[in-house]
Amino acid sequence: MEATTSLLDAAAVGDLVLLDPLTEESLLHTLQERFRRSDIYTYIGNVVISVNPYRSLPIYTPEKVQEYHDCNFFAVKPHIYAIADDAYRSLRDRDRDQCILITGESGAGKTEASKLVMSYVAAVCSKGEEVDKVKEQLLQSNPVLEGECPAPRTLRPSQGSARTPSPRQQLKLRQDCRHYGYLNRESSGLPGVDDAANFRTMQDAMRVIGFSPAEVTAVLEVTAVVLKLGNVQLSSSYQTSGMEACSIAEPQELQEICELIGLDPGTLERALCSRTVKARNEMVLTTLSVPQGYYGRDALAKNIYSRLFDWLVNRINTSIQVKPGKQRKVMGVLDIYGFEIFQDNGFEQFIINYCNEKLQQIFILMTLKEEQEEYVREGIQWTQVEFFDNSIICNLIENSKCGILAMLDEECLRPGVVNEDTFLTKLNQLFATHKHYESKETQNARRVMDASLPSQCFRIHHYAGKVTYNVTGFIEKNNDLLFRDLSQAMWASRHTLLRSLFPEGDPQKVSLKLPPTAGFQFKASVATLMKNLYSKNPNYIRCIKPNETKTAMLFTPELVLAQIRYLGLMENVRVRRAGYAFRQLYGPFLERYKMLSPRTWPRWPGSDREGAEVLLADLPYPPEELAFGHTKIFIRSPRTLFDLERRRQERVSQLATLIQKTFRGWRCRTQYQLMRKSQIIISAWFRGHMQKNRYKQMKRSALIIQAYARGWKVRREYRRYFRAGASARLANFIYQRLVQKFLVGLARNLPPLSVMDRTWPPAPYKFLADAKQELRSIFYRWKCKKYREQLTPQRRALLQTKLRASELFKDKKALYPKSLQQPFQGEYLGLTQNPKYQKLHAVAKDKLVMADTVRKVNRASGKVSP
Repeated sequence: MEATTSLLDAAAVGDLVLLDPLTEESLLHTLQERFRRSDIYTYIGNVVISVNPYRSLPIYTPEKVQEYHDCNFFAVKPHIYAIADDAYRSLRDRDRDQCILITGESGAGKTEASKLVMSYVAAVCSKGEEVDKVKEQLLQSNPVLEGECPAPRTLRPSQGSARTPSPRQQLKLRQDCRHYGYLNRESSGLPGVDDAANFRTMQDAMRVIGFSPAEVTAVLEVTAVVLKLGNVQLSSSYQTSGMEACSIAEPQELQEICELIGLDPGTLERALCSRTVKARNEMVLTTLSVPQGYYGRDALAKNIYSRLFDWLVNRINTSIQVKPGKQRKVMGVLDIYGFEIFQDNGFEQFIINYCNEKLQQIFILMTLKEEQEEYVREGIQWTQVEFFDNSIICNLIENSKCGILAMLDEECLRPGVVNEDTFLTKLNQLFATHKHYESKETQNARRVMDASLPSQCFRIHHYAGKVTYNVTGFIEKNNDLLFRDLSQAMWASRHTLLRSLFPEGDPQKVSLKLPPTAGFQFKASVATLMKNLYSKNPNYIRCIKPNETKTAMLFTPELVLAQIRYLGLMENVRVRRAGYAFRQLYGPFLERYKMLSPRTWPRWPGSDREGAEVLLADLPYPPEELAFGHTKIFIRSPRTLFDLERRRQERVSQLATLIQKTFRGWRCRTQYQLMRKSQIIISAWFRGHMQKNRYKQMKRSALIIQAYARGWKVRREYRRYFRAGASARLANFIYQRLVQKFLVGLARNLPPLSVMDRTWPPAPYKFLADAKQELRSIFYRWKCKKYREQLTPQRRALLQTKLRASELFKDKKALYPKSLQQPFQGEYLGLTQNPKYQKLHAVAKDKLVMADTVRKVNRASGKVSP
């Protein structure tokens, strides 16, 4: 017992398959202990159980994402990231479409679980500009779809300029949401929820997805119209014929609606208060009573809201749609209605619970029934595990001939007086002996006294428990017909988005065919969903609500135990313990693990089954852990599978090391051979180069020796045949040629003609030095002569004056070199402009030698005068 009790420790039992003993009490106690330690995730094989903590936990950080990325499912603590990673790797590595099915009651945390799965996949999947864009748009779709309903009520007055109207004012909405009839039936806010911040988040998300500002405004306007429709009040009146009619009691709300959508108020008022009926090929306008008017108003509001939501979904899908030809693999995350059991359950709870029955049916078929049937097909000995098959409940609801939905549609289409009483009577007749259906009438027939079942109700024994449904409103909500006049009024509006939501309002597309009922549409949607889910590889997350009040870290054992029962967790654990946790076709199994045995590596020549048997025979696993089917290998314990994966990783590491070693050896040998070949080529070229240089040197030496020999021979012959004076004439000839060469070169390279330039080419030979100086002097004097000939008379006179000044002041006046460049002006004091000087000059004329300006000082007074 001590060893058994120790397994109940939360840290020890992360997988309920290992729980011993297996009872409802031990399972519940394990979940409670783990929840108390903030371990909200627990495994049943590869199924994840999530208990909602109703508070944030520090277990979703980027470090956690890296910890669970490419990990072994059973090698880490239970976490939602583990199943997300397992599904993603199956999608990526095994090319299998995946579906993560998230089920549980309302408030169990299904939506949050789906967000965590999508955020994890977005974090670990491949990168790229287009991929990142789609991931961001996908993650931002949740705030848009969640915020579409409360968006108008989260509007707040602008805190910026008072001149700019706030979005609330533009939509003609009031800040107090209790003013609106569709919102004042329950609390308008939740503690700790910042509506304004959520609204900004929704707007940012719409921008990221690709909504234009005009589209955002249009969505808010249509949502505001829905709210305002709930405030349209009708008053009763009577026509002259005595028939009851209705009219708009307060036109203000109607006027504001029409201003938002660009519609004539009279058109909308006629559509709300009257109805056009076709009788004998004649259109008759009939007035509506107040109840009929309210029915039409609410039907219009629901249709606008429903179609707007569908438009949002389609708009988001268009933004994140994969380009044609690029879609390869699919991962679906299903977060759908939770099972609902209220005090008063109506048509909405009926169809929601029907959907949950179908989801439970999938879980039964794909994790219980199919598992047992697969063992039978594979010829493996199996101990049958009894479980509840809810197909009988699904058939009770959806049977196309005598199901509850079929009977409801039949009542809606039947002519004459139709009400819920006739519908309930028909159900009582059809299902009087059905063990999962009961009503007051069937109980009386069985002589059962039950005061908890009213006469206007019927009860279905769902997998989640007994639910009592009140038939009041079933027929009305199933019909949910929208009067054609209202559709045509919406089509007549000038609001582009609203007009697109009601294509049937186009007068040219009028159809007399009745639209399908709500139940029929929902049943068809569920059938499509089930078909899609059956085509995927399922992964399960079962969410549990720990308490009814959504209090953080509060665990109510009675509530959790009820969910354990209707979720079928005990049956799931029994099957996992009695069956095999892993199975795979022999071919892929052998291909994946063949490196673990030297007899199957690198290739196995025989059949895949024989190879798998030989492979596992070389591994230390007990026979009871393995089973060999006709086409698949079965492994009982996840631990055995994990050990296989560990051995494979170690062997892959060894093989990788071997491959690296072989590659490095090949690379070194190849590099050595290339270096050796290069060295031989370099040596050959170097030796050739050395021999060529040696040959050239020897050739030059030979030529020099030959030249000296020929010179000696010529000189000897010269002395023999020429006179003694030949040398003087030869020297004279050479001298003349050198002088000629010097003069010709000098003529081609004369210096510039500027008199300031004193440069002159140097003499190539010393004997020409005197000639060079003489020629230089002659050339400079010639340049000066040419320069003087170009001077004007005034310039010549100025330079002569400068020359005389130079003779007087050169080497005698310190500032003379600086004044040399300044031209003579003759008069520096400006006396010629002085009137007194002009008068004196007129009298004295040429007799005036020198003049200057002075100032006179009065000796007596000391005053100065010019």
